Amino acid sequence: MEQKHSISFSGDSLPRFYDEGLGPVIFADYAADLARRVAAAKPANVLEIAAGTGIVTRALRDALDTSAKLIATDLSPAMLEIARPKFRAEEAVAFQPADALALPFADASFDVVACQFGIMFYPDKNQGNREAFRVLKPGGRYIFSVWDAHRNVPFARLAHELATRLFPADPPQFMKVPFSYGFDAAQDSLVALGFSDVTASVVAIDKPIPDTRLFATGVVGGSPFSDQLQARGMTIEPVIDQLTQEYDRAFGVPGRMPLRAIVFEARKPS
Repeated sequence: MEQKHSISFSGDSLPRFYDEGLGPVIFADYAADLARRVAAAKPANVLEIAAGTGIVTRALRDALDTSAKLIATDLSPAMLEIARPKFRAEEAVAFQPADALALPFADASFDVVACQFGIMFYPDKNQGNREAFRVLKPGGRYIFSVWDAHRNVPFARLAHELATRLFPADPPQFMKVPFSYGFDAAQDSLVALGFSDVTASVVAIDKPIPDTRLFATGVVGGSPFSDQLQARGMTIEPVIDQLTQEYDRAFGVPGRMPLRAIVFEARKPS
């Protein structure tokens, strides 16, 4: 069946593996960085796209002025259900399932549109950027992050190499997808759509891995990578075991690994 929407992170346990295994290691620091950039614009209305389990949402709510309104969207309602309990009832956060390629909001609704590590999964990235442009107010800011190239993010490269050894004739490809939206493609899209003041910053982090197996569980079980393995007749537990060993060898025990992301910022002309 032709895929018409962004990749959906679904399944009973996937959101939990994503939140607990991946969140503290590869998302939390970048969430704080993104929230700082968003808050610097002093926005009154913020839209977060591909909010997942609310890791960035929590950082945004803490960084923004208490009067600022925040709407967090994701294609997966299951992910948002993990996010909701992270917020008190009186905190000004609204959660709404939404497709980033067809946002259910009026033109010129938001001062800032933010997205962390989401756009790489859009089947039509230009359309996602076009929708962000549409819902921004004149003068509004679009701030999003993507992973750097595969060669510069070794946790993912090692996972893909393991999958290739396990299935040399038909390796799962998911662990390459988040690293496939390069600097030139993103910048060209933003400029072509009419954004101005386009900047890109490389953010490198040397990150401790407190629990290698928990992290490996997140890498394998917290994304469609697990579905691709199971579709080839492989249960995820042996892969988690092998990936844990790979990470211990590569990063040490206790582990530390390099992470590299690119943060884009652009403005909708007034």
